Amino acid sequence: MAVTQLSLSELNKQIKAQLDEAFPGLIWIKAEISELNINRTGHCYLELVELDEATKEVLARCRATIWSYSFRMLKPFFETTTGQAFAEGIKILVNAKVEFHPVYGLSLNIRDIDPSYTMGDMARKRREIIRQLEEDGVLDMNKELELPLVPQRIAIISSPTAAGLQDFLEQLSHNPYQIRFYTKLFPAIMQGKEAANSIMMALEQAFQYEEFFDVVVIIRGGGAQVDLASFDHYELAYHITQLPIPVITGIGHDKDETAVDLVAHTKLKTPTAVAEFLVSGAAAFEQTLDEFKNRFVDLVEEQIQTEKEYLQRTLQNFKLGVRQLVNEENNRFKLTSVKLEKSVPAFLSSKSQLLNRHRYLLEKAGTSHLSEQKHELDRQLNRLDFFTQRQFRIKRTSLEQVNEKLASQLNNLLKNQQKRLEHIEGKVRLVDPKNVLKRGYSLTFSNGQLVKSVHQLQPGDELTTQLADGKVTSKLLKQNNHGK
Repeated sequence: MAVTQLSLSELNKQIKAQLDEAFPGLIWIKAEISELNINRTGHCYLELVELDEATKEVLARCRATIWSYSFRMLKPFFETTTGQAFAEGIKILVNAKVEFHPVYGLSLNIRDIDPSYTMGDMARKRREIIRQLEEDGVLDMNKELELPLVPQRIAIISSPTAAGLQDFLEQLSHNPYQIRFYTKLFPAIMQGKEAANSIMMALEQAFQYEEFFDVVVIIRGGGAQVDLASFDHYELAYHITQLPIPVITGIGHDKDETAVDLVAHTKLKTPTAVAEFLVSGAAAFEQTLDEFKNRFVDLVEEQIQTEKEYLQRTLQNFKLGVRQLVNEENNRFKLTSVKLEKSVPAFLSSKSQLLNRHRYLLEKAGTSHLSEQKHELDRQLNRLDFFTQRQFRIKRTSLEQVNEKLASQLNNLLKNQQKRLEHIEGKVRLVDPKNVLKRGYSLTFSNGQLVKSVHQLQPGDELTTQLADGKVTSKLLKQNNHGK
């Protein structure tokens, strides 16, 4: 039996002919990009693979090319449609021509890409991440943390050169309420293949200050939508769920929610929105404190006024009571005297003989009666004096307590007013003309009038310049209007 002998080039030519016959036109191929290189001429060279879903073992491998004239159109179309960078690790559906070169072997020449296939794969990956986090029972762990009433100590995870970072810091530093925030930047890469690992390292660094920081802020700001893929990462999302500090995101996108957004305590669209959230929360709390303070002051003043009115009424009632008691005793004494004066003459007239007979007994009885009346009067006066002194002591103690409260509050008010006065005096010193001159400013006079405009002067005018330590006389040679 004759053995057919072929040279390698002849074999490759036959293979090429068979492939051209088997695949005369374009075909759609599903694959994953394992390597991607763009040379200086704009041609894109790829290596496509097919992996086993369970074991990730490579089932097939093939080279592919996208010539520059096609790549210039396909790349921006793909990235704009999918919001995903055309890079290694993504799955694609391409329309390609099967080619076989006698020297370089089998390759695919890609003519078109279907972005909907990649979008479906991205959405599937995101759903798988969320489902896995739900199964792990950690999806809402960071949301369950209590956000401080006034988060002022903020750990920032961002790229140091991000424009969004500068906007965020500017808005915090120059907020209209003059609320102070402490911030510390933990630098991280916010896009590309290294972004997820870099952000996780920054989270680990912030975790070392767990007791200090109130919140962790992850901000990106600006950039292309294609960079959001870095935030659909299971390990990064899991790290956030395990962080014992509330996380706020401002990644800078309007439409899609990444896995990082879904697990964060609070998600906002932009770094500026995060700054507004922090500032407005602190301002609302400060306003509440001011309202409580004003209500407390009003209640204290109202209570003081009530106590003063009660004390005045009590003193007035006490005076009236004492005066009434004295008047009643005087009236009783006068009534007794009148009765006695009326009864004695009649008694003496009708009982003159009996009086003479019992003079000794009558004198003794009269003396005893007067003694008893005096003793009773003394006892009533002692009771009145004791009651009066006791009431005075009680009211004096209450009055002293009120005076002490008023003195303490007046003292605090005077101290606060003194501090304000010292602050105003400091401002006045800053704008004092003498101090202004010492800082290098000067005043120029012409004919005794302060010069405020070049229109007041003419060449040849004599000028007097007032400096901090003296005056200088000069003559105007030339003048420029509006800096010309």
